[in-house]
Amino acid sequence: MRWKRFVASVLYALNGIRIAICHERNMRIHLAATMAVIAAAVMFRISKMEWLVLLVTIGAVISLEIVNSAIERTVDLVTDKYRPLAKEAKDLAAGAVLVFALLSMIIGISIFSPYLYVFFKNSLHFHK
Repeated sequence: MRWKRFVASVLYALNGIRIAICHERNMRIHLAATMAVIAAAVMFRISKMEWLVLLVTIGAVISLEIVNSAIERTVDLVTDKYRPLAKEAKDLAAGAVLVFALLSMIIGISIFSPYLYVFFKNSLHFHK
């Protein structure tokens, strides 16, 4: 019986991820960025520690986007009228995603810039 409840809860969570992907434009943007970052990580053969940092960063951004979407839907469920506190709740949740998305860009730049430097340095020497 416990096993069935666990499986059901996993299926509900997977449905939540599906909803976010299908209905949230920003989630699709985050996923496109994720695919580009993973492709670059594979291409440059980044270290195990760099992979771990990237995976935690990707997971955090995607998780925050899902939480932001849940907060937006909850606020919309509670009121369909303009209310300053409802707007603030939505803006705060979106702000949390933005802060971590910007931080993840800084993390990505710090991880990939040495690889890009070597790549472009070698490309320039190759053409001389």
